[in-house]
Amino acid sequence: MLNQKEAPLLDALKACTIKPHAPFYTPGHKRGQGISPVLADLLGEKLFRADLTELAELDSLSSPQGVIQAAQTLAAEAFGASQTWFLVNGSTCGIEAAILATCGMGDKIILPRNVHSSAIAGLILSGAMPIFINPEYDPVFDIAHSITPASVATALKQHPDAKAVLIVYPTYYGVCGNLGAIANITHQYNIPLLVDEAHGAHFAFHAELPTSALAAGADLTVQSIHKVLGAMTQASMLHIQGKRIDSDRISKALQLVQSTSPSYILLASLDAARQQMALNGEQLMSRTLQLADIARNQISQIPGLAILSPQLSLGFRELDRTRLTINVSNLGLTGFEAEEILDEKLGVTAEFASLQNLTFIISLGNTANDIQQLIQACQILAEKYHRHRVVIKTPLEQNFAEYTVQISPRTAFFATHETLPIEQTSDRICAEIVCPYPPGIPVLMPGELITQAALAYLQQIQAMGGIISGCADPSLQTLKVVKN
Repeated sequence: MLNQKEAPLLDALKACTIKPHAPFYTPGHKRGQGISPVLADLLGEKLFRADLTELAELDSLSSPQGVIQAAQTLAAEAFGASQTWFLVNGSTCGIEAAILATCGMGDKIILPRNVHSSAIAGLILSGAMPIFINPEYDPVFDIAHSITPASVATALKQHPDAKAVLIVYPTYYGVCGNLGAIANITHQYNIPLLVDEAHGAHFAFHAELPTSALAAGADLTVQSIHKVLGAMTQASMLHIQGKRIDSDRISKALQLVQSTSPSYILLASLDAARQQMALNGEQLMSRTLQLADIARNQISQIPGLAILSPQLSLGFRELDRTRLTINVSNLGLTGFEAEEILDEKLGVTAEFASLQNLTFIISLGNTANDIQQLIQACQILAEKYHRHRVVIKTPLEQNFAEYTVQISPRTAFFATHETLPIEQTSDRICAEIVCPYPPGIPVLMPGELITQAALAYLQQIQAMGGIISGCADPSLQTLKVVKN
């Protein structure tokens, strides 16, 4: 057992901030001496003393042998991995590296259609060919959940030459599929199970939370420590266990997609977040679950609002209770309208909105006052802003089966393109990623056949106030397609 009270990287960074010396290295502001006074007033001068480069005392992220390696080893033990890598380019670079390390040009990878756009980037970079599985669809909340063990078994039977399986666990809504069963099926083919666990970094620290991906048998998992724990934005981790994945390939893949000038403030925040959870994680998560249960129980009693729960939904094994999804369609509101009202008039900001729902992340940083403000805001929303109308629903998830990959995402990305008015793009091959954001799940991606259903859904999202990202023309007047 390692001493989880230690924080080697954090301690080394602290020592460097107080070491007297004349700095002749990057960054140019020289430990804050040249930083803009406006920025210093906002963030404080002390922060910039810690904004340092790869000094000898601070180790090297690309080939760690000192304090970074020590910090990663402590993290591996805390999260249940055999090896851990710190990430400063977010979980995005971890997902990309996972695909690059396991799949080459033309290799097949099995994954759900509701993957994050980072997985599509990984397909483009690697040249891998996606074998998509349609997720279970929830008609009550109009959202996609997880893929099932049966669907994975069928895909592997049809494509036994696949090099890996990737699953999202949990989904953005906190939905967890039967990962243990999927791991067992995947390992029968002696291929690795990769997990996008961006929103599940807290699972390892409390028995009442869903099983962590590693504990369920995953070979690799990527976690956004900043999303639900105490690290700074972009600070994430990649973990592996077992022998199905070559750790050297992971290291080399990360060198392709990570910055060669990592932020030591982000790296130190990972060390500190690990220490915090290793020492106090169960206590912090108990408190977080208590707050989440208060919100869930009281909001579920408000007329016109429905809470995503196992009793109201289909297609998943467990639900992360700290993730709160509220369906507002019975109020005659879209999720986008409700989000705007809460944010601008009631002082409550959701994580994201969809056509029918609002989703809130309740984490160790929330307070009892936050929860009471959320409950009160939901009560006011239901009482004051109820509109006697029916929310028009165009469910995307029911149409997943209509999407077909014509050519690999990489081939489409590098092919000759042309830009057409959107009304002329139906039945053409898409050449760009098009997704409502958040949550960043592509509706169209390079290599996929553009359908009328997809176009109608995107236009409805935009008309209802959603934001479209990834494409060259966010107004959706035009789309890029592969030139015939």
